[in-house]
Amino acid sequence: MPIKSENELGEAQRIHWLKAVAAVELKNYGYAISLLQAILKQEPEFLTGRQLLRRTETTRARAEKKGFFNVSTSSIAVMKAQRELKKDPKRTIELIEKVLEDEPYNRQANLLLKEAAVAAGMPEIGVLALQTLLEEKPRDTKILHELGRLYHDLGENDKEVQMYTRIAEADPTDSEANRLAKNASAHASMKTGGWTQAGSYRDLIKDKDLAVSLEQQNRMALTGESLEQQIAETYERHQAEPESIDHARRLGLLHEQKEDFESALAWYQYAADLTNGSDQGLVRKVSELGMKRSEREMAENERYLAEHGPEDPEYAERTAALEVATRARAELLIEEARKRLERNPTDLQLRFELGEHLLNAGQFREALPELQRARQNPNARLRAMNLLGRCYHELRMLDLAAKQLEEAAREILVMDSMKKEITYNLGLVYEQMGDGPGCIACMKQIYEVDYGFRDVANRVESSYQKTEPGA
Repeated sequence: MPIKSENELGEAQRIHWLKAVAAVELKNYGYAISLLQAILKQEPEFLTGRQLLRRTETTRARAEKKGFFNVSTSSIAVMKAQRELKKDPKRTIELIEKVLEDEPYNRQANLLLKEAAVAAGMPEIGVLALQTLLEEKPRDTKILHELGRLYHDLGENDKEVQMYTRIAEADPTDSEANRLAKNASAHASMKTGGWTQAGSYRDLIKDKDLAVSLEQQNRMALTGESLEQQIAETYERHQAEPESIDHARRLGLLHEQKEDFESALAWYQYAADLTNGSDQGLVRKVSELGMKRSEREMAENERYLAEHGPEDPEYAERTAALEVATRARAELLIEEARKRLERNPTDLQLRFELGEHLLNAGQFREALPELQRARQNPNARLRAMNLLGRCYHELRMLDLAAKQLEEAAREILVMDSMKKEITYNLGLVYEQMGDGPGCIACMKQIYEVDYGFRDVANRVESSYQKTEPGA
């Protein structure tokens, strides 16, 4: 469908949109939902508005606890919407949105929304419906298959591959997912390589017997000698056809099954280089394995340092190696977060994740604009404000840090884990500002509910010792 942006809305709708965004930020979810539903009734192609609507609904649903005796009448409403599907799929979408207002994770309603959206020529709404279900149950293979098929129909083969990869991770015995992933990957290669005349994966392989063999291999989980045999056979084919992306990809997969991540990474990188980086599935795999390698190196070095003291001859070398691995992991996380954000620039959750990775890497100034934007996301607002406070603190902007953390602390009524984190950071800021009483007041708030939180007990009890006579 021709997706509309905020700039394409009429003047009245833009005013309502800005009011809705403000209402979400103020946690006035009911008002925001009514505004967004009104906008979408007039502008159903405004996908960003529908995404914000769904995020607002899910946020409210998590915050509210349903009463024990509340009875859902959604099945009746869904049946009514179902009757409209053939006559007017757009009307079905409107009716289903009313169901999702109170039950955003309703499976029956979301599946009908997907069906109606496709029938109305708005498949992107169908994608949103399935993504919503996966948000609650990310390993639901039936929904992953549905979304994979929808991405296939949209011609988004890279995303299709992602879905089947997730299915394989959730259920390694799903041979259908392996087959469809292979076909999707081949179609993606055809697009980037100009092989528009190829009809299927087999058409890309001159040796049809080889194609059948590869399909059979994908249906079984290889171990031990059979795995080594497949590696040897595939390597022979690679030597005969060194430019074959499929042989390199296969070698990467086999070495990954063997848990030889170093070799798997090298083969996936080789395959990605053959596509000039155009196969996003391969690029993502290289990133994932690079992350695994860094995490494994970090774990090995941390374990060694924990078991050996500074007098050990390898201690300094291991410490340096841990720093390198930690830095490499941070860079990979930032790079991956930037790529995801480039694909979905309006996703505020992705902005929060990028800001968090930048902060963890010590890039505080770079993290500021991402976290400031992320405050608009009701799901990430408080965490973003906490991290903003930390950034300002590290940059020695103590008044801004205090203001940000004070505002965040006021928005949380109970001393839960998030408020303890924010209050503790606020206390550290007060300490840096020379406000000792303010610092201890923050620590006492935590002490009253969680004696063991960090060094709070020591700080609070020490403050009483300082005030004793003769101390």
